[in-house]
Amino acid sequence: MTAPSTEIARRRTLAIISHPDAGKTTLTEKLLLYSGAIHKAGAVTGGKHSSTTSDWMEIEQQRGISVSSSAMRVDYDGHLLNILDTPGHQDFSEDTYRTLMAVDAAVMLLDAGRGVQEQTMKLFKVCRDRGIPIITFMNKLDRPARSPLELLDEVEQVLGIAAIPRTWPIGDGQDFRGIFDRDAGTFHEYERTVGNKYKAPMRLGDIRSAELRQSLGNAAHDRLLEDLEFVDHVIPSFSHDDYMAERCTPVFWGSAITNFGVEHFLQHLITLAPPPQPFVMSGGTVSPADDPFVGFVYKVQANMNKAHRDRISFLRIVSGTFERGMSAFHPRTGKEVKLTYPFEIFGRDRTIIDVAYPGDVIGLTNPGLFQVGDTLTSGPDQRMTSFPRFAPELFAKVWPATGSFSKSFRKGIDQLSQEGVIQIFTEADGSPVPLIAAVGELQLELFTWRMENEYNEKVRLERLPYTRSRWVVGQGRPATAAPVVMDDADRAVVLFKSEWEIAYTVERSPGLELSDTPPAT
Repeated sequence: MTAPSTEIARRRTLAIISHPDAGKTTLTEKLLLYSGAIHKAGAVTGGKHSSTTSDWMEIEQQRGISVSSSAMRVDYDGHLLNILDTPGHQDFSEDTYRTLMAVDAAVMLLDAGRGVQEQTMKLFKVCRDRGIPIITFMNKLDRPARSPLELLDEVEQVLGIAAIPRTWPIGDGQDFRGIFDRDAGTFHEYERTVGNKYKAPMRLGDIRSAELRQSLGNAAHDRLLEDLEFVDHVIPSFSHDDYMAERCTPVFWGSAITNFGVEHFLQHLITLAPPPQPFVMSGGTVSPADDPFVGFVYKVQANMNKAHRDRISFLRIVSGTFERGMSAFHPRTGKEVKLTYPFEIFGRDRTIIDVAYPGDVIGLTNPGLFQVGDTLTSGPDQRMTSFPRFAPELFAKVWPATGSFSKSFRKGIDQLSQEGVIQIFTEADGSPVPLIAAVGELQLELFTWRMENEYNEKVRLERLPYTRSRWVVGQGRPATAAPVVMDDADRAVVLFKSEWEIAYTVERSPGLELSDTPPAT
């Protein structure tokens, strides 16, 4: 069934990416606040009073960090935004990368005091590999910041993309006065009060006006004129074609924690973020306006409603119209599936929906059928050609503290593995003790916390000395003592203690081919 073109045109599906502590979850909350989706933004400060909508998991609220991706669907000015908030912590890169498979644009959030940081570079590369246009928001102008020109130059030099300022900051920290919209000729003045208010925007015909000079003061006004004259002569004009081709990123400035510049940014965001885009799948390119319904699962989350012990699949709709109660083909199992209980997701809350269109992210109750990367279609067989998976670097055997391999212990292991919190391997000798693996330390902490709090199973970990893993491609096997384990798809994986050991094993094992990503099954 073809989706109405008007519904496709008004949708925007985007993610927010950043280095930890750049203010990503705070910006998400403020975008929700200005869209009218929530009436009071939560504070991301950690501890028992943390109350953000996107950080719904208890451990997130306790520690003031995002460790799960969440989805929020909101209306703003005639547009429907599907905002996918992603984990900022580097240990959860796999979940973030999968989420980026489901969006059409990304907001790159930078701390104006720190600039481009390590995790930002990794996530930027994923966006570039996927062809996702990027909009930049320089955050934390209410604190001391680096020079705007220095930050723009760093974006260009480090990330290899031209940074075109659409707004310009006047001052920073205690001297922060506001932002100037270069296109509209509008100055948004910041007024530091108890509530961090700002004055109504002044629409100016000439930035050299006496009105603006009086408002800013002579020194700040002179500096603004000098900066803007330099920018106008040195930095090229913004090109929408270059932006869509990832040759440039439009840059905006503000302070999410004080709300300053956020609503102005949101107004530009709905114009810059593209409507739903085509996806390349196994059967060719699928466009939003195509007739068959096609969607794919990019995330599975257990226990969003702890009372019901449920498991939710997050489905991005690629084409066609989704209708409640429809049947769709599930290519991985070869079965027809009836989709009876679809719902709109907002943090941990949900509302049953009857219809959804390309660009939307909906939730499906998952009785154990759907896995990350699965597709659903009402037409010909379509599958995702690739989905990111990472070679883990931390390994441990996991034992139930009671010594009993109970049903809930097995259920927790299986469900958290399906979510991507951990990867699970089994030893070739058939030992019942699972071997779990993760990219970072925090993932192991989250695993043990969720096993205890969601599955009522305390566990103990026996850490293993391996720091590298490689999937075996083909029939070769290592001729050294490097251990071989099997992943959840029964593929052979070799564990190593160092890069040197990998090279040593390959050198002494004729016919052995290794890969840091899983081979196709």
